[in-house]
Amino acid sequence: MPKESDRFEDGGDKADVSEETERKTARANRLSPHRGNTPQASPPRLVSVEELMETAKGVTNMALAHEIMVNQDLQVKPTELPEGSLEHRVKEIMHKAFWDCLETQLKEDPPSYEHAIKLLGEIKETLLSFLLPGHGRLRSRIEEVLDLPLIQQQAENGALNISQLSQFVVEMMGSLCAPCRDKDIKKLKQITEIVPLLKAIFSVLYLMKVDMANFALNSIKPHLMQQSVEYERNKFQEFLEKHPNPLDYTEKWLEETVKSLRETDGCAAASSDPPSLLPLNVHNHAYFRLLKWDHALNPFPETVLMDQVRFLEMQQEAERLVLLSSVLLIVYTTTGEAISGLPGLMETLKNTVGVMLAEMHIPSFSMQEALATIGEKLCVELSHCLSQHGFSSFSAERQTILKGQISAIIQPDNTVHKLMDSRIQSYLLAALESSQHKTPPSLPGGLAPVSRELKELSVRFSRLVNYNKLVFSPFYQKILQNLLTPGESPSTEISTP
Repeated sequence: MPKESDRFEDGGDKADVSEETERKTARANRLSPHRGNTPQASPPRLVSVEELMETAKGVTNMALAHEIMVNQDLQVKPTELPEGSLEHRVKEIMHKAFWDCLETQLKEDPPSYEHAIKLLGEIKETLLSFLLPGHGRLRSRIEEVLDLPLIQQQAENGALNISQLSQFVVEMMGSLCAPCRDKDIKKLKQITEIVPLLKAIFSVLYLMKVDMANFALNSIKPHLMQQSVEYERNKFQEFLEKHPNPLDYTEKWLEETVKSLRETDGCAAASSDPPSLLPLNVHNHAYFRLLKWDHALNPFPETVLMDQVRFLEMQQEAERLVLLSSVLLIVYTTTGEAISGLPGLMETLKNTVGVMLAEMHIPSFSMQEALATIGEKLCVELSHCLSQHGFSSFSAERQTILKGQISAIIQPDNTVHKLMDSRIQSYLLAALESSQHKTPPSLPGGLAPVSRELKELSVRFSRLVNYNKLVFSPFYQKILQNLLTPGESPSTEISTP
């Protein structure tokens, strides 16, 4: 059985895409329980260092391809070393020494242009890297002006004009940069001293490289879907072939889902082809169970391990929406018709509660204190609103009832909380099922105040699940063939949009 170090998410945080990606992957590593004490079902095979390195490389590439496809907000970000870190201090010292040396060389009599010419060569190569195949005229212009042999001759003859070349570079950068860099180019044009200008040019060129990488990333996404599905599937198959019993937790996940569906239907294992055990339904419910997963105690299924943090974040968002909708439902049932239809009140109350629940999953967060504070704030808001619109005041008795009901939401058997939780679960499951037909489900009662957030969550959830189905359906099919009786055995591959 694979150990924690063998689980394929370990290569994911090596993809140098963004600090956010690294943070999420590291967080997933912390969430995954240790697997070293699990008894092995078959004897371990000796693996060479070369095999381990090749597997790690393949897993890293697979994680990067997966991140590109499922992360709609994925962006390459500039590397920023932590302020005050040793790396940051060393970088500052080295850069300062370099630019000071350049400034000293340019102030010599006659000036020494050795380092300056090397910098112009680097600038030239960077500018050329931004050009597309149709930029023939710009390419010729850059080659002509930044002709390094000619520049070297000018330097030797004392005829080199660094300032003029720098201004050409700035103008060319202005014609090639994204609109978001226009302000940076404008600042470059205001710098008159050569060394500060060259230093600033390199800073902006670095940002332009990041912009170009993001442009390329967004451009290739639409063309990557089929290739990415096949690539991930093949890489995952290679991973399976190098590890004994690599899908233990995936099998357990699907097995428990089948068992739960059978218990819900009240049917025996020998029942012939119950609708709930159709492959598509099994997988919808299996993925839906990930929104109720105990990440601290239960290992995550191997096939969705790269998305563990995403499922955790969606789970936390669903829990936040349950609490938010529960509080708002209590407010409107407690205060009655007086506040229904008042302009802007719902949004005001929603924002008040939302701010108080924003950090509800931080370990130091006290839900009891937060709900008590929410009750106090809502009473103030409601009293002000009622008096402003000419209604009778919000009595002390009604305020006490409202505060008590809000504080009671965290009780395990709270009716309102259970009701809203059930409705949100039903909506998300219906959204996953209806995504096959591109028809959004109807919104259950009481969820109108959080409809926008709930719809956004359902879209993210459905998109992630459907992509995972595309990649891993062949592996699921093999598992289901062993789990279901012959009469229930899936005859076709799981359909996905």
